[in-house]
Amino acid sequence: MNKISVIVIAGNEEGNIEDCLKSVAWADEIVVVDSESADRTVEIAKRYTPNVHVRAWQGYANQKAFALKAASNEWVLGLDADERVQPKLAEEIAAADLNAFDGYRIKRENYFLGRMIRGCGWGRDYQLRLFRKSRTTVTDRQVHEGFRVDGNVGVLAGAITHYSYRTLKEAFAKIEKYSTLEAEEKARRKTANPITMLCAAPCAFLHHFVVRGGFIDGTYGAMVSLMHALTKLQVQMKIWEMRKK
Repeated sequence: MNKISVIVIAGNEEGNIEDCLKSVAWADEIVVVDSESADRTVEIAKRYTPNVHVRAWQGYANQKAFALKAASNEWVLGLDADERVQPKLAEEIAAADLNAFDGYRIKRENYFLGRMIRGCGWGRDYQLRLFRKSRTTVTDRQVHEGFRVDGNVGVLAGAITHYSYRTLKEAFAKIEKYSTLEAEEKARRKTANPITMLCAAPCAFLHHFVVRGGFIDGTYGAMVSLMHALTKLQVQMKIWEMRKK
C-alpha cells in the first residue's frame, strides 16, 4: 500500500467539502487548509481529519504551497473542494507501483449544470495531481495555478469528478472572480484597447465551440463556450481599467 496524503484548500465550501473528503477517506492523511470560512466548512472538515488549518486567504498558490508543506507523506494527492476521487482511481493509487514516476496526471471529468462536458477542451483535461512532495513546487500564479514536478510524469487510468459549475449564479460569480485575478496578472505586461476588447469574446467562443468541439455538447457546450467568451471579455476590460488607474 502506498502511503498517501491528500491536500485540499477550501473557503466557504460547506456544500462541497463533505463529499470531497468522503471520496478520499481511504487516504493515510487528509490535510485541509481553510481560508477563514464563514460557513460550516471547518466544522464538517474536522469530522474527517484532525489536520484542519485555518489561515487568512493569501491566494491560491500560497494556500496550496502551505498545504503541501503540511503534508507528512512523500506521495501527495492535490484536490479542490469541488472534486471527487472516483473509486477506481482510489483503487489504482493504492495498488500501483508509483515509483516509476515522480508525478502523475489524472483525467478530470468536468460537469456543467449537472451535465458532463465532452467538448470545449474539457474532455481532455489532464491535471498533475499525484506527486512526490520532495520533487514538487506550486506554480506562482494568481489563477490557474498548479503543481510542477521536477522529474518524470506518468498518467493514471482513473479519473476525478469535477463539479465546476452547479448553477448559473455560481458560474457568473466564478467568472467575476477569475477574470479579476487573470486581469491583475496580465495587466503588468499587457495592454487592452478597443480591438482586443472586440475580438476577445468572439474569438474565445469560436475557439471553444468550434475548434475544441463544444458543439458536440449542444446547448451545454454553447453555454460553456459563452462563459469562456464572457471571461475573456471581462479580462480585457479589467486590464484597460487597471492600467488606466
